[in-house]
Amino acid sequence: MHAPASSNESAPPAVVLVHGSWHGAWCWRRVLPLLRGAGVDAHAVTLTGVGERAHLLSPAIDLHTHIQDVIGLMEAEELQRVVLVGHSYAGMVITGVADRLQRERPGLLAHLVYLDAALPYPGDSWSSRHTPETKQARINAAQSSGGLSFPPPDAALFGLEGADRDWVNRRQTPQPFKLYQQPLDFDAERVASVPRTFIDCTQPALATIEPSRLRVRSEPGWQVLELATGHDPMVSAPQALADLLLDIQCRA
Repeated sequence: MHAPASSNESAPPAVVLVHGSWHGAWCWRRVLPLLRGAGVDAHAVTLTGVGERAHLLSPAIDLHTHIQDVIGLMEAEELQRVVLVGHSYAGMVITGVADRLQRERPGLLAHLVYLDAALPYPGDSWSSRHTPETKQARINAAQSSGGLSFPPPDAALFGLEGADRDWVNRRQTPQPFKLYQQPLDFDAERVASVPRTFIDCTQPALATIEPSRLRVRSEPGWQVLELATGHDPMVSAPQALADLLLDIQCRA
């Protein structure tokens, strides 16, 4: 990663938001103005193959593509310090980003926020902590596209109703499938050297996140916060989520 044009270790960190599966930068539409209105340099990336980049969907897209998407945004914006937020599937992505940046640019990452997110061990894939039933259902769902992608669920699964559910359903796009079973190799100690927060969305709690919920409460080194909303808090509770992120950013 290229060094920024200037360096200021005392500068407030920027916030970079990374969406989960089937989503895009669009999902942060209600949160970004709240962060920016508080004076935070906030950015949302759309990962390759989804959202407004769905036209780039291809069999070549994998975890490393999405890791580079995030690092590419940081490079383009010449960010000096970053609070990196990963929602759902993007817990895989920000773990890979942290592993790489702690090696190449230690000090750039001020904090990692796992927002109701996957939390891999070294060598895990996104699918590793899912039940056999969930794994098989997603493998089966990908067959209609020849293994290219798998379709989004109804946003009601994320606790959304009414206009919010409709809004998300209209915008979700199929998720690249290759990365579902792709292992992520990383140095756990290197990633754990960055301060970490897990935000647990509890009402309703999404079943596939349960392994992460249990893990952060049994391992040292985690700050655990709770939001009494569903899996898409950027849609269902944007102010409450923004308040948590602003507090984390301020302390970072």
